[in-house]
Formats: sequence, C-alpha cells, structure tokens
Amino acid sequence: MQRTMLIGKLHQARVTHAELEYEGSCAIDQDMLDAANIIENEQVQIYNIDNGKRFTTYAISAERGSKIISVNGAAAHQASPKDRVIICAYGTYSAEEALQHKPSLVYLDEGNNMVRTSNAIPVQVA
Repeated sequence: MQRTMLIGKLHQARVTHAELEYEGSCAIDQDMLDAANIIENEQVQIYNIDNGKRFTTYAISAERGSKIISVNGAAAHQASPKDRVIICAYGTYSAEEALQHKPSLVYLDEGNNMVRTSNAIPVQVA
C-alpha cells in the first residue's frame, strides 16, 4: 500500500506579490523552501486562510532571504498581497516509510520570518 503524506509546509506565510502576467507557479524564498523540504518545480497545494480558496501550482525559487511569496499566473486570481496562506507539499511513501516519516513544518510571522520549525503537528484539544 502507498500513502500520501505531508512532506513539508509553510504555515501562515504572507503573500508578498500576485503577478498575473507571469508564466505560472509560486516563487518562494529559497531559505523557506529549504526549511520546509520543498524543492524547485515540486507541486504544492496552497490554502488561502483569508478567502478560503485552495489551489495547486508548483514552487520556484525566489532570492534567498527575500521573504518573497509570489503567487503567479492564473493562481494570482486566488490570492492577494498580505493574504495568509499555507503552502504544502506531499509525497507518496510505502506503508513502512509512512510510519517513520516526519514532515518539515515551518511557522512564519506576519513578516515571513521563520519563528519556529517542527516535525509534528500538536494534538488538537477541545
């Protein structure tokens, strides 16, 4: 059996640019990509916290240290600058690999500064 698991995520990233006249994709600061274990050209799911839209695109590298999250091409209709988004990458693992897998979770503040990382999502309580 194969299981689809979260590879990594950028939690509450702030969109810095929405560029409609661009070939496509989502440009992400290379430091953030590295921290979340997302590679260039990898498919990502983006969940817009502010408007509820969800869409699929692929990651491209933005300048290291730039704190850029640029939603480009048709996806620019799904997010505006200052929107909060969650950017996730997923991978397929064998049942055995899935049991050992730990995602790379990166938590960002309103300035897209990495405030903490983790490999486990806290248990939700009532």
